[in-house]
Amino acid sequence: MKLNLLAPALALTLAAFAQPSVHAQNSFGGGSNRQPNQQTNPSSNQPLNQRSDQAPSRYQQPYQSPPVQSGGRASDETKDHGVAATSKLHTGEMHAPTPTSIPGGKLITTPALVELLKNPGSGALVFDVLGGPDRLPNAQSAVPAHQAGSFDDNTQREFGQHLKQVTQGKQDIPMVFYCASTMCWMSYNAALRAVNMGYRNVLWYRGGLDSWKAAGQPLQSARQGQGQGQGSSDTVQSEPRR
Repeated sequence: MKLNLLAPALALTLAAFAQPSVHAQNSFGGGSNRQPNQQTNPSSNQPLNQRSDQAPSRYQQPYQSPPVQSGGRASDETKDHGVAATSKLHTGEMHAPTPTSIPGGKLITTPALVELLKNPGSGALVFDVLGGPDRLPNAQSAVPAHQAGSFDDNTQREFGQHLKQVTQGKQDIPMVFYCASTMCWMSYNAALRAVNMGYRNVLWYRGGLDSWKAAGQPLQSARQGQGQGQGSSDTVQSEPRR
């Protein structure tokens, strides 16, 4: 009699252990056990209400950036390091001296960027290609686009899908790419990828986060509005460097 009573419980236990582990690997390299249209915000564990036909959300995930070499004062953002501009993706050390121009795109400085972002009618999109704890207000994560490779690799295709969604197919919309400083190639690569997709208003913010901070401009916590360009209650004012 006791054996008959234990049999159902034992069967249930064995069945539980027999279930396969579901840990999907998305095309961006991050594991998830949720369906594509059931992603959650990393900061709140709430659904992002992403459509099932959207590109993988590697651009919405936090990224641990490598050590950053500071570019110094805001005035250093136009400093010439003697590096020639190139139309090819940078394959060397990502935190190294950069050129003062970018083929097919435009260099934008801190004062010009401040003015651009003051104009809500510009429709400008800002892309963070660094992935640190702080970012420019309303910036969207685009860290994976920094990767070296080619303009027909998987990163290019996935980034293209992402940009098509956030720009709604408008190729003349201002798109600002930044990373750490003049000593950072990550945003250069991302901007080049956008240029090669046919976007006509690609702006490379060479001075990056370092120059933004040096100018005393506000920052936003990367935990707020992950990948959605939302405002943040965690916005703080940077202390200008002298």
